[in-house]
Amino acid sequence: MSALSALPFLKPVHLRSPRSSPGGQRRHTLPASEFRCLSPEDAISVFEIEREAFISVSGDCPLHLDEIRHFLNLCPELSLGWFEEGRLVAFIIGSLWDQDRLSQEALTLHKPQGTVVHIHVLAVHRTFRQQGKGSILMWRYLQYLRCLPFARRALLMCEDFLVPFYQKCGFEALGPCEVTVGDLAFIEMQHPVRGHAFMRRNSGC
Repeated sequence: MSALSALPFLKPVHLRSPRSSPGGQRRHTLPASEFRCLSPEDAISVFEIEREAFISVSGDCPLHLDEIRHFLNLCPELSLGWFEEGRLVAFIIGSLWDQDRLSQEALTLHKPQGTVVHIHVLAVHRTFRQQGKGSILMWRYLQYLRCLPFARRALLMCEDFLVPFYQKCGFEALGPCEVTVGDLAFIEMQHPVRGHAFMRRNSGC
């Protein structure tokens, strides 16, 4: 059994009964709702959602297509996608970082020996916004990180208007981030992540 299949919050959630054919036999249907780590094959779907979500707001994307492929090849285990009947509707992409605060290098580097999970991007497909999916996905992602033995903290940077959203997800603001993208400035936020041993004692991971 893989580590991921042992985590109950990454298992498919079946919200509907399987459909029946006219002859009364059940036919295969995709899970109504499924959470899983992303793969490089998901990169185009990821980029399409991200591009629509961010370009209209900030004029640029946190990750371009080649960078998405880069991280999904290096550290797919630090990503999480929400699929509805096989269609990607929301995702998070992260990588490892080895310093207390984010720097410009954190935008493109994955530090395999790091203990800080840098959350690069969270995005929801436009059809599924205003339904609480971003908050649910972040909660599941943080639960997942708590079962990774190397993860100690999660860091992200966001614009001012997103600070209340991430505070509701349990993040605290650390102050201005030293990273800039063009004219954009960001607030850096963190969330503690408990270690593997604690979760094994308390949640069956």
